[in-house]
Amino acid sequence: MTTPTIELKPSASPLSDAEREAILASPGFGRHFTDHMVTIKWTEGRGWHDGQLVPYAPLSLDPATMVLHYAQEIFEGLKAYRQPDGSVASFRPDMNAKRFQASARRLGMPELPVETFIEACDVLVQQDASWVPAHGGEESLYLRPFMIATEVGLGVKPANEYLFLVIASPAGAYFPGGVKPVSIWLSEDRVRAVPGGMGDAKTGGNYAASLLAQAEAAEKGCAQVAYLDAVEHKWVEELGGMNLYFVYGNKIITPALTGSLLAGVTRDSLLSVARDLGYESEEGRVSIDQWQADTENGTLTEVFACGTAAVITPVGTVKRSSAEWQHSGGEPGEVTLKLREALLDIQRGIGEDKHGWMHPLG
Repeated sequence: MTTPTIELKPSASPLSDAEREAILASPGFGRHFTDHMVTIKWTEGRGWHDGQLVPYAPLSLDPATMVLHYAQEIFEGLKAYRQPDGSVASFRPDMNAKRFQASARRLGMPELPVETFIEACDVLVQQDASWVPAHGGEESLYLRPFMIATEVGLGVKPANEYLFLVIASPAGAYFPGGVKPVSIWLSEDRVRAVPGGMGDAKTGGNYAASLLAQAEAAEKGCAQVAYLDAVEHKWVEELGGMNLYFVYGNKIITPALTGSLLAGVTRDSLLSVARDLGYESEEGRVSIDQWQADTENGTLTEVFACGTAAVITPVGTVKRSSAEWQHSGGEPGEVTLKLREALLDIQRGIGEDKHGWMHPLG
C-alpha cells in the first residue's frame, strides 16, 4: 500500500484567538470545528495520493456521487487530550486505525495504512493544537476521520475513487450537566444489526438504523435505546452508539463480540482498566430477562454505557414493554465512577499509562 506524504496548506485567516476561546468556554459536542482538515485521495490503479492539510471548507459533490446512493461510507472517532505539561496526546489511535481498516474491508473500500491514518490525525492536531482544551475536566479535541466513495455514476458496485478526511471538533461533556444516569428503552421488536451484516463496521447505515428506535425511546421518556440480538430477540447487545457493561459486585461483564456489535475502543480499554483496579472483567452474554431478574434480586448492582464520545455513562432507569426498573437508586454507581475516573486519569495524563495507550504528539 502506498503511503502518501501530507502537504501543509494552512489557512491564511484562521479564527481569531478571542473567537476560539469563546467557543472553547462552552464547546458542546460536535457543534464547532477547527480551522483545518486533512484530505487524502484514493484512485484505482494509483492508490493513495494527494495528501493535504487545508482550510476547513465544504465539499463539492456531483449529484451522482456514489456515496449518496449506495452508502459506501465509514468513519471513526477518537480524542486528543491536553496533558499536565501543556503537551497533547491522543488515545489509542492505532486501534482506531485498525478498526477503520476492518470497516473498509467490510464495505469493499480500500484500506488506509495504519501509519497514514495516525499521521493524518497527528498533522491536524499539531496544526490546530490551540483548539485542544486546557488540561482538566472531561474536555478534549474530538477527531472524526472518515472515508466516502467519490466515483460519479449510478452502477451498483464498489467505487473506483474515494476520499479520506479528518476533521476535528472541541468537545465538552457528551451529556451536559455532569455524570448523571441515563434512562434506557429496551427495544424488543427492532434490531440494530444482524449476524453476517455490518454491525461490526463503523458505518453511518448502522446509526441510521437506530434513529427510529431512538425516537421511540424518546416517546417513552428515555434518552437511549438498547438492542437485542436479531435471531432470538433475547440477548442484550448494545445501545445505538455505545457498548454496555453489567456490574455484578466485583465482576463486570460486557456482551461478547458476535459480529453484530461494534468493537468499541473504550469497551476494550475498560476490560483492562477493570482488571488493573482488581475487578474481574469478562465478555459474556446477558439476556433481557436476566437483566431484569438480577436487578430485582440484587445481584446485578450497576449498569453503564461506554464509548469514545460519552466515555462512561451510568444507566439509571430501564424500561421495556412489560416492566420498569432502576439501578443504584438512580445515582451513579461506585464501580462505574471508579472506572470512569481511572480511564479519564490515563487520558488526561495524571494516571499511570501502564498499557502504553497514549500517543504523544511532537
